[in-house]
Amino acid sequence: MTDSSGDIQAGQPRDVDRQILGSRLKEAREYLNLSQDEVAKILKVPRSAVSMMEAGQRKVDAIELQKLAEIYQRPIGFFIGETASPPMPEVVQHLARAASKLTDQDREELLRFAEFLQARSRK
Repeated sequence: MTDSSGDIQAGQPRDVDRQILGSRLKEAREYLNLSQDEVAKILKVPRSAVSMMEAGQRKVDAIELQKLAEIYQRPIGFFIGETASPPMPEVVQHLARAASKLTDQDREELLRFAEFLQARSRK
């Protein structure tokens, strides 16, 4: 929105920043295949608060952002726009979601198999 002089109104950039933060929060949550309800329980807030954060309709305080970064296993900078992750192929995202549901021992075996495949392809 602009005022009569054509300048951007003071509140608009913050709204855009909140929208970007919200979309990154949603992306990270969905990447880990977590529901809003699960995240809300960890944060000890209502599910509607998580929904509003993701929609850019609610501010996220520093303590909440730190906890969300821990839950989503991402640096805080990812959420506030300091670092952008390159798009990950859908098959890799699917593999990561599947691996997140495995036991630690199975994930270690999967990692060894991936290392084997990498070594084999180098020959």
